[in-house]
Parts: sequence; structure tokens; C-alpha cells
Amino acid sequence: MVIKVRVIPSSKRNEVISRIGSILRVKVSANTVEGKANEELCSFLSDFFDVERSDIFLRKGERGREKTIEIYGRSEEHLNEVLDTIP
Repeated sequence: MVIKVRVIPSSKRNEVISRIGSILRVKVSANTVEGKANEELCSFLSDFFDVERSDIFLRKGERGREKTIEIYGRSEEHLNEVLDTIP
């Protein structure tokens, strides 16, 4: 499954705050120095979607706040169920 993510770095904690259309808004506690926010995002999403870290790939947006993430390791149905829990 491919999802679009808007990252808010340097937050107090890691959390999914909302979904606007097909874009997931996520706060991460790491700052943007040397890709730390990207790594923190991928680690957080692996826990959030209950997949291995190695099943999360950053496909686009390495340097920007808008990112394209590809997730493997679970069925599309399971991933959609998790997405449906987000207000």
C-alpha cells in the first residue's frame, strides 16, 4: 500500500494527528537533521501499522515534509482498517 504523509518534526511526541483526504498527518519528535525525522517516521509507522521496520519504505520526499511511504508485510485490508481508525 502507498500512502502520503505530511510530517511535523520536532514535536513533543510521535503521533498520528489526523487524515485529510488521502494524506496522513504525523508528528514526530525527532528534528530534521541528517534524516533523523525520516527514520523516526518510518519506525513510528511500523509500530502504528504493526509491520516490521523493514516493510516500510520512503519512496519520495526525503527532504520535504510531504512524503510517499510504501508499506508491505500486511494485507491491504488490514492497513485500510488501521487507516479508518484515524479521525
